Amino acid sequence: MQPVKHIVMWNLRGESEVERSSNIEKLKSAFEGIRTEIPGLRSLEIGVDFSKIDYACDVVLYSEFDSVEALEGYASHPAHLRVREELGNLRIARHQVDYFI
Repeated sequence: MQPVKHIVMWNLRGESEVERSSNIEKLKSAFEGIRTEIPGLRSLEIGVDFSKIDYACDVVLYSEFDSVEALEGYASHPAHLRVREELGNLRIARHQVDYFI
């Protein structure tokens, strides 16, 4: 089994900086809350952009999994599906990269 890195970046909705910051905190809290529920998840980190440059994403999820199978299990895990549903309308853009370590 070969370990995998899974990186996702989002831009989030928000009519104001306060609203977008609130949405960022919701996303961050939701993903950090499932950290211990996912089999094969080695690490999970949420980073929030501070640069505010126009081409930066608001938030990045950096995670490592034991294998492709563990990443696939995460994608269909009830905890992850719950978070995706809770946060689905907060995002306006999403980018993803998965690669072998």
